[in-house]
Amino acid sequence: MYEQNWHKEARERWKARGLKAVGGVAAGVALAYRFGLSPVVSGLVLGLLVGAADLAWSWWSFRSTAVWRGRRRGEAVTGRLLRRRLRRHGYQVLDGRAVPGQASIDHLVIGPGGVWVVDNEAWDPETEIATYGGRLFFGEKYGSKEAKALVEAAGALAGVLGREAGVPVTIEPLLAVHGGQLVHGTERRRSVTAEGVTLLRPRHVASWILGTPHQRLDGSQVELLARTAARVLRRMG
Repeated sequence: MYEQNWHKEARERWKARGLKAVGGVAAGVALAYRFGLSPVVSGLVLGLLVGAADLAWSWWSFRSTAVWRGRRRGEAVTGRLLRRRLRRHGYQVLDGRAVPGQASIDHLVIGPGGVWVVDNEAWDPETEIATYGGRLFFGEKYGSKEAKALVEAAGALAGVLGREAGVPVTIEPLLAVHGGQLVHGTERRRSVTAEGVTLLRPRHVASWILGTPHQRLDGSQVELLARTAARVLRRMG
């Protein structure tokens, strides 16, 4: 239904885009007279820029719902972003890992700053993802169940890795949010933290990991933990 409505409203979007472009032309002409430029050129350039920017924003807004609509896989999107940003900093990313009979996660990240688990979830564009009184909410629903599951998965993975590798580790849980709106009070935020889990956009996960180290691991420990995880954690799919 979302896709159908988006396509049905295309004509209205083009009308609105045309009005915005006309406004850009008018602004360009006004600026041209103010600074002694060619009004025709300035008007056309600014009008085209305004129209192009509105078109790009519209397409980006629609594309950002692709995971929720089932057109893209959230774990594929996040995994690609993690590897692109983190590998050059000495981090290793393992996708689709599970403790047999206990817990599963989309990504396990191991590097000089510690170990993280990253899961993916998608919501419709109107869902507000927020924290009130220390509790997590997805719209009007409590998010405690999802948070608890991810915290328990991180604990189970930390126990197995620490025991098998002989390197005590703590694992921080992150949730990559596809769709929805991250808010705190009345303000939109890049991240929301509640009930032991931090939620943020896929494009911000790598920056969060690099900027919030919680354990120092040297190169040999990173390699040992990654090899151990590859050996003892079941690969899903």
